[in-house]
Amino acid sequence: MSNFKRILLKLSGEVLAGEKKSGIDFKTVNDFARKLAEIRNAGIELSIVIGGGNMLRGRDALDYGIDRASLDSIGMLGTVMNSLALKFSLETLNVPAQVLSAVGMPPIAELYNRERAKSLLASGNVVIFGAGTGHPFFSTDTAAALRASELGLDCVVKGTKVNGIYTKDPAKFPDAEFLPELTYSEAITRNIEVMDTAAFAICRENKIPVWVISVQENGWEKNIIEGVKTGTIVKA
Repeated sequence: MSNFKRILLKLSGEVLAGEKKSGIDFKTVNDFARKLAEIRNAGIELSIVIGGGNMLRGRDALDYGIDRASLDSIGMLGTVMNSLALKFSLETLNVPAQVLSAVGMPPIAELYNRERAKSLLASGNVVIFGAGTGHPFFSTDTAAALRASELGLDCVVKGTKVNGIYTKDPAKFPDAEFLPELTYSEAITRNIEVMDTAAFAICRENKIPVWVISVQENGWEKNIIEGVKTGTIVKA
């Protein structure tokens, strides 16, 4: 069984788009929900942060003169849409789930509160954190590290398209070297782009390991449940 009993799973918004590449593909969402239900039903406290890249690619819109802070506000709403889609899919599987948003928007989503989040997790809910940190210029990676630190979780699991961290992009460089383990400082110094520097720094300060895995490989959810050594671990 996994040594991590209380985890936060960080997903990119793109994984919910499936083959559509943008927007929400509910078949893909339902597939993810079934795997998340397995993790939760195995007795692991599960919280989630989802990006909004399937709704908005802010870097592209910058070319049209819209400022970064405004684009980040749109992106925050995109993360809430993704969070709600996942919540509703989990509920069809009889898995209790709640969205806590860094930006209050009742009755769609509760405003994030640390004690409320702790209570929901302890009672078996999957808790999905939306709207990032609630502030522009901070990524959803940073939001994931922040929430995991606030709640004293065991691990941040970063779900990606690649099966861990390499010395360079393995899709472009066949000689890229796989790194099964590295320290937070090495990740920051090497400018590892799987998470931003601020997120790694928060996890380092609070001694929360970051486990980088591929969520496109078969059985990734079972690896989490069983604690199979796969992907890359970033720790002290």
